[in-house]
Amino acid sequence: MTYGKRGSTVSHNYLKDCKKKSQWTTLIIVDSQAVKNTCNASIDAKGYCFYKATHGIKRHLAVDTLGFPFFTHCTPANVPDDVGLVEMLTLNMDYFRAKPVTIPKITILLDRGYHINFLIKNWGRFIHKL
Repeated sequence: MTYGKRGSTVSHNYLKDCKKKSQWTTLIIVDSQAVKNTCNASIDAKGYCFYKATHGIKRHLAVDTLGFPFFTHCTPANVPDDVGLVEMLTLNMDYFRAKPVTIPKITILLDRGYHINFLIKNWGRFIHKL
């Protein structure tokens, strides 16, 4: 990614240092993207996303307030956004376990592709694993 003067590349850690941010974020933005993958991928790795009419994979991505990737997770395209989010957070539970108690709660922003009833029902399983 390029920031500042044309052609200068700045790392994520450098930007965090400039903003005097800690490694702990209080805001995570989550979305997913269905994309076509290569023809060399196995059938098990592919799926069909009906609303985007795409054969391939779905990338689930959580970014911090600077827009840099925080967590990533890939699934077949037929996996719903809700399930991918729960899987992604479950795989990255160590981050939430290591978070100091003094850090305020973490806000997760989602778009309309996520169903709140499903997340509330399955969020309890995630919290109990912490």
